[in-house]
Amino acid sequence: MLLPWQEIDPETLDNLIESFVLREGTDYGEQERSLSAKVADVKRQLQSGEAVLVWSELHETVNIMPRGQFRG
Repeated sequence: MLLPWQEIDPETLDNLIESFVLREGTDYGEQERSLSAKVADVKRQLQSGEAVLVWSELHETVNIMPRGQFRG
């Protein structure tokens, strides 16, 4: 189920994004990026619609994924 990011408390949204960024362990190549820069990137992707917040009833978790990968 999609969760509208606009309806999430801003502090909670920041915490969700930070948790997502920390668990992804993405390699950014030679130039490492700061946590705040990574969080800002994900927030921009949510705002532009490139990424979505997804609630899993089965696992009772929230995840962030590219819109094209969400199969609702």
